Parts: sequence; C-alpha cells; structure tokens
Amino acid sequence: PSCLQVRNEFYKDTQGVILVYDVGQKESFDALDAWLAEMKQELGPHGNMENIVFVVCANKIDCAKHRSVDESEGRLWAEGRGFLYFETSAQTGEGINEMFQNFYSAIIDLCDNGGKRPLSSVGVGFTKEQADAIRRIRSSKDSWDMLGVKPGATRDEVNKAYRKLAVLLHPDKCVAPGSEDAFKAVVNARTALLKNIK
Repeated sequence: PSCLQVRNEFYKDTQGVILVYDVGQKESFDALDAWLAEMKQELGPHGNMENIVFVVCANKIDCAKHRSVDESEGRLWAEGRGFLYFETSAQTGEGINEMFQNFYSAIIDLCDNGGKRPLSSVGVGFTKEQADAIRRIRSSKDSWDMLGVKPGATRDEVNKAYRKLAVLLHPDKCVAPGSEDAFKAVVNARTALLKNIK
C-alpha cells in the first residue's frame, strides 16, 4: 500500500498529533503546512481539527550550529495555531519527557472536556495580524519592504507605516514570539529610510 493509505488509517479517531521538524532543515519546517492540509483532507468535512491536541517538536536542538529555524519562528507557527511547542533532542533526550507529559495531560484534559480541546490548553495571546506582520518582517529584503512602503515614499508615508507597525508589535502590547526583534527591526528600518529622504 502507498504511504498515504497507511497514514490515513491513523487519521481516523485521532486525539493527539505530534508534528516534528528538524531545526537544521528549513524544508522540514516548511512542510508542516502540507502535513496539516493532508490531515484536514483525510478527516473529511466532518472531521474537526479543534478536537485534536497538536504538539510541535523542534527537534535536533543539539546541533545548534546547523540551526536554520530559530525558536521564535517555530513557536510563532505553533502557538499561532493553538498548538503546544517544545524544543527537543531525540539524541540527548532534552525536552522529550516534558513534551510527552504535557501531550498526555492535554489529551486527558481533552477527554475530560467531552472530546473538545480546552481553550486554556494554549492561551494564544496574539493575533493573526501580529503573527503575519512578524513573518513578513523576517522575510523582508530591505527597509522599504519591511515597512511595506514603495521605494520613493514620502517621510509622511514612512512615518505612518512605521506607527501602524510600532503599535501592532510594541513589546508591551504584543506577546507573539519574535515581536521584540521585529519591533527593533521596524525602528531601524524607519531610521534608515528617513536618513535618505529629504
């Protein structure tokens, strides 16, 4: 049988899922979206992803020098979806016990809650807009891109774009992983742009 035929047996009646990626392989992290999409499709229109406990394991943290997906990026992806997030090393065992203990207790909470994921299992304290802004800033190629303004924008346009992002990402207001770095990057981008605008 194909891999999918074997896998789809596992999707039915699932209560918990562990998604694992290798922190040194960006493509394994990028593939998480495809795994989720496949699962959603296999569960069909009556399947409910809300009734499943998801754990994301950022694995191989023992290979720190080869790391290409940092903690805040992984945590943002996981917690933005209401999933639990753990940094683990199958090699050294770091984080593994903690991950399984939390995973099992979340599944027990799920069963006690009538098969629905308790809302408190992961309190997402940030919005999709904040998460998307942080992701966009991380992947920006220059200061214009970072503020979301076109090269040649006026001082006024730069300041307006800056204010909007600063309010959205201010560390006092935004608890999304990576918000502090994104906020600093936005401050620096504005400074750099205003230097060059007469």
